[in-house]
Amino acid sequence: MAGKVYMGGEDYEKEFTPKDYLTTFYSFDSGTVAEQEIVKFSLQNLYQTFSTGGVGGDVLIDIGSGPTIYQLLSACEVFREIIATDYTPQNLQELQKWLKKEPGAYDWSSIVQHVCELEGDRSRWQEKEAKLRRTVTRVLRCDVTKTPPLGSAQVPLADCVLTFLAMECACPDVDTYRAALRRLAGLLKPGGHLVTLVTLRFQHYMVGPKKFSGVYLEKETVEKAIQDAGFQVLRCNCVSLSYSEAYCVNDGLYFVVARKGPSA
Repeated sequence: MAGKVYMGGEDYEKEFTPKDYLTTFYSFDSGTVAEQEIVKFSLQNLYQTFSTGGVGGDVLIDIGSGPTIYQLLSACEVFREIIATDYTPQNLQELQKWLKKEPGAYDWSSIVQHVCELEGDRSRWQEKEAKLRRTVTRVLRCDVTKTPPLGSAQVPLADCVLTFLAMECACPDVDTYRAALRRLAGLLKPGGHLVTLVTLRFQHYMVGPKKFSGVYLEKETVEKAIQDAGFQVLRCNCVSLSYSEAYCVNDGLYFVVARKGPSA
């Protein structure tokens, strides 16, 4: 239907096409400059957080992984186990395809090479891919609008919860976003870290010909929601980067590392 805007879990399950999403936003060698710059910004901040920023431990839970693995490439060096999650079955299938090296899996090699270059040795990219495949031990369904967000799955309390460019798509309004952050806090050990990247002033984005919407967030709204969920912000990086307007309408990105307090 022309002009239809999709929002929320059921729409994602019916209408979201992982391959269209990946081709638009993660064509690192051949894609548009704005999208490349956002991927580079993401990878640089993740590298700083996990390689030199001292965030590590036993278990990392990635909330809203989508069909992507780029956000886990630095983390797999400093966590014993990574649990990937998403709401949408087709995203989980796409993820499994790459993890199992199945035919037709998305080619992440240029992005993996870029991360290895940040880490000092571009030539070890195949070793990095193998390490990530070993470290991701589970791929689970999640719904951040429900308690508990991982349903009946038995998972240990995590040392880190990572959520990249996901919460603003999963939550239709600010109240839902704030409640979802409190649920994520519940997945963490006291003193554990939240690492998140948020699209600011987000209106909608395109997956192939389909338009998906979410919650419009200002930097201050995100910061307050994180603090009210029981976190102390340790590091943040707010930039005016935006996507190509044909693909996504937003104004800025906000990267945050926060620590859960003892009583949160």
